[in-house]
Amino acid sequence: MDIKTATALRRLRLVSGPEAISFLLLLVCSVLKRTTDFNAVPVMGAVHGILFILYVIFWADAWNRAKWPLKTAALYFVLSVLPAGGFFADRRLRREAEDAVIASRARKEGIVNA
Repeated sequence: MDIKTATALRRLRLVSGPEAISFLLLLVCSVLKRTTDFNAVPVMGAVHGILFILYVIFWADAWNRAKWPLKTAALYFVLSVLPAGGFFADRRLRREAEDAVIASRARKEGIVNA
């Protein structure tokens, strides 16, 4: 994995957690708006919207650089629209990055020819 691909995956991973948190907070604010006089939906909606747009941009960049199959790319996109999906995306991306580092080290040491 080259440095640009690793950077694209890292960016996607870094935005997936805050995007998931903002989605959950937006849901809480929606419930509070309906049940109390507290209305933070416009603010949380804007915050979540910006983070979601960043996630989609970083997702497209990671898909392009990592050469994911359509199934993998679709999974990461579906995870972005689920309330806690960003946490699962972060975990899978971290595992994928660790596996790439291990494979790179193995190739350098001549253990594998992959």
